Amino acid sequence: MVFGVTEGRGAVSRRTRAILAALVFAGSLLPADARSATYFHLPVPDLVPAMVLGILGAGAVLLTPRRLWPLFAVTVLAWLLRSTWPTLLVTSYLAASTYRRSPRVLGYVIAATALEFAPVTASPDPYGLLGGAALFVWLPVAVGLWLDERTAQLTREQEARTGRARAEERARIARDMHDVVAHRVSLMVLHAGALEMNAKDDYTATEAELIRLTGKEALSQLRQVLGVLKSTDVDGSQATIEDLGRLLDQSRSAGVEVTRRDEGTPRELSPMSAATVYRVVQEALTNVHKHAGPTPTTVVLRYRPGAVEVTVTNGRPPHAPDPLPGSGMGLVGLRERVELMGGRFEAGPRDGGFAVVADVPDEREAE
Repeated sequence: MVFGVTEGRGAVSRRTRAILAALVFAGSLLPADARSATYFHLPVPDLVPAMVLGILGAGAVLLTPRRLWPLFAVTVLAWLLRSTWPTLLVTSYLAASTYRRSPRVLGYVIAATALEFAPVTASPDPYGLLGGAALFVWLPVAVGLWLDERTAQLTREQEARTGRARAEERARIARDMHDVVAHRVSLMVLHAGALEMNAKDDYTATEAELIRLTGKEALSQLRQVLGVLKSTDVDGSQATIEDLGRLLDQSRSAGVEVTRRDEGTPRELSPMSAATVYRVVQEALTNVHKHAGPTPTTVVLRYRPGAVEVTVTNGRPPHAPDPLPGSGMGLVGLRERVELMGGRFEAGPRDGGFAVVADVPDEREAE
């Protein structure tokens, strides 16, 4: 970064920029040939325009991260032609394109225009000076500002097109999930309900009821996900810390001995943080059901300033459970979700069992 301007690809080094700035300044003062050597014997007021132009050109070199060599070439050409107009034109455009709508642009225009009229007492044609200011100061500044506004407009249009494409893709995914997943889960709930009504023993009826209630819960959460996908509003109905009790009860009904412990002072979390905590516990318990079976499991919520640490650990499985199908992406998705919030996520074997640890930032306290 040089004087607050970040150097991008193609930008020259600081040393080269400093050398070019010195040459531009010197080029505005040096005579084009020996016959013009008396140039340096002019009174100081007559040297002011050339010195100011040199400062403007050197400043443009120092403050502009790109297009420095063309500016240097224009300065050399101006020196050979014994005219500082080309340098003034280029520096005017660079001032507008570099500072954009900063008050510095107005300051530059005032300074450059005043420079044009500095020798007005020695000039018989003030209208010519006015035309020079319009052509070499005002016009390039206006062009630079217009091009900057045009670039900003094109950027906004591109962002709008990207947003529309993203919304269309989210809507397509929502339709696919509704047509495939929601349909299958609905059928599962219907079959479980029929089995519950026609069960021949209490155990079968209880298990069928559990399947039916779990399926209904899945449908409810699926509708929430579809609602988020169909709109850009992410503040809709989301799971909260209060919903953890029902989630743990469902696992207990399925035969998993779950114990919850809160450490620190419980507090209300931001909607995004609370939903992330819920998803971490939900995915960890799902993995317990899939891979460990009815084994003691502990859920710990540690409230700290600015974050909540969630730890879900299960003991060694009493026996190898029947493998259930899974995508293998649950923990990967959780890691991405937690890390996108600026948190930390770990999952792996521990003491013969498995542990999931997530440090979830509390966005409400961060604000």
